[in-house]
Amino acid sequence: MIFFRNIKKALGWEYRKTKPEFDLDKEIYSQFRHFRIPLILLQLIMMVGTMGYIIIDDFSILDAIYQTGITFTTVGFGEIDKISSAGRLFTITLIIFGFLIFTLSITAFIQVLVRGKFLDLYKERDMLYKIARLRNHFVIFNHNEYTIQLARQFRENHIPFVVVDPRDDIETIAKENNYPYFIKEEIYSENAFLKSHLSSAKGIISLSKNIADSITIIASVRLYEKELKRKNPFLVICNAETKHDVNKLKKLGADKVVAPPSLMAKRISAMAIRPDMENVLEEFLYKKNTPIDMEEIIINDESWLIDQKLREAHLRDKLNVSIIGITQKNGKFIQMPKGDTIIDVGCKLLLVGNQYGVEKAKKIINLAKEPKDLLNV
Repeated sequence: MIFFRNIKKALGWEYRKTKPEFDLDKEIYSQFRHFRIPLILLQLIMMVGTMGYIIIDDFSILDAIYQTGITFTTVGFGEIDKISSAGRLFTITLIIFGFLIFTLSITAFIQVLVRGKFLDLYKERDMLYKIARLRNHFVIFNHNEYTIQLARQFRENHIPFVVVDPRDDIETIAKENNYPYFIKEEIYSENAFLKSHLSSAKGIISLSKNIADSITIIASVRLYEKELKRKNPFLVICNAETKHDVNKLKKLGADKVVAPPSLMAKRISAMAIRPDMENVLEEFLYKKNTPIDMEEIIINDESWLIDQKLREAHLRDKLNVSIIGITQKNGKFIQMPKGDTIIDVGCKLLLVGNQYGVEKAKKIINLAKEPKDLLNV
């Protein structure tokens, strides 16, 4: 079983278990339309040759088919039985026509490989099968310097992603920047959504420097979301240059909007005020396998913690996870909340702890019933 599994892996057959949403088979098969005439001629000459040997030299059907085959392919096996002069003239004719059909076939084959798109389509088809296996990945629209840095962070943290960009040299760009999955397509087209397997993605990230592109992507993704009737909406993250653009994108449906100028200003300000704290975020929050993790969790309508006191969650006692802040539904932020703080529906808990504890806390907080043993959830 292992032997056959390795063979399938080498041939790429393992990707065929999950089919992509965009089918390229018809386009690939259409590349072979140049072989139609050679195939028709092949069948015709086999039929004519078989009938000719039966009529001229009284061959049996099997002998006639065999003689036609070895003559047509010019393998040089010789005559299987005595052939008359008329039969030899007929054989010479078959050889000439066989050579012509062979030449025509080679010409068609070269045309498919050189002038056609067969190789490009086949590579794209293989990429689509690989992407179809992804779950909870991010679809990143547009390649630029932001995408390069984001891709590096995603790879370090083992977050799957697909880069979509319409450039003709996207394959070269992907190799240079180690993009494991990429699609050459218009960023807000339906084909881009299908090829990137957006239906199984966690969300999308638009890193365009043109706000019009981000607006179009947000609108297209939200419409596609309604067509899919997803229970969990896509997480939509965009970038913007000004505060006005940030507010505009949020109103249009973006969940998170990052303003690079503002972010850079805050970072430089933090460096100037507290130089010793410069690398805290990189060391503890942004690297993989870090001893400290931080995450914000929204309390849903069915959580067992609703109307309970903060201390009753027992997250610090059992999981070494601390709640260092609560953002209430009205937007008010409570810093370092006390144990008797009441948890309301829709509030956001800011958790800090190790990765294992934070992941456990995420599962526990929004359970419908209070678990008896927090460690065995």
